[in-house]
Amino acid sequence: MQREWFLKNEQATLDLGKRLSQLMSPIGMIYLQGELGAGKTTFVRGFLRGSGFTDKVKSPTYTLLEPYQIGNRYIYHVDLYRLKNPTELNDLGFRDYFDLGVFLVEWPEQGGRYLIPPDLTFIFAHQDEGRKITGIAGHESGSTILNQL
Repeated sequence: MQREWFLKNEQATLDLGKRLSQLMSPIGMIYLQGELGAGKTTFVRGFLRGSGFTDKVKSPTYTLLEPYQIGNRYIYHVDLYRLKNPTELNDLGFRDYFDLGVFLVEWPEQGGRYLIPPDLTFIFAHQDEGRKITGIAGHESGSTILNQL
C-alpha cells in the first residue's frame, strides 16, 4: 500500500510525524528517504514531540544514532548519511537494538543488508513551495498505519 501527502510547510511535516508516533507500536522500523533538506529530521522531531519528548532534538548526522527514552518507549533516530561502509552497523552491534524500540532511519540505503526490512518507508521530495511525502507499507501492519494516518 502507498499513500501521498502534500505538506505546505514545516508545521504540517511536524504534525504528520506526530500523528505517526501515536499510531506506531513500541517496536518498529521506519525508513526515511529523500534529498538533503527535504524534511526528514523535521518529521522525526514531530514523531518525538508526539511521543512526549520536550527537549531539543539533536541531529544524529555526526553521532550516527540519537537514542530517546520517553517513559517505557525507546526511540532511535539514526542518520546513515556519513556511513562509509554498511559493515560498520554490524561492527557497532546495531542488530542488537532492533527489537528494543522504534527506529527512524535516515539514508537507509547506506545500511545495506545490515538493516531489517521496514514497517514503513517515507520518501520526502521538494515540490513547489512545500514537500511531497510518499508513505509505503512494508507489510500489513504498515498498511494499517497508513490507512489511519
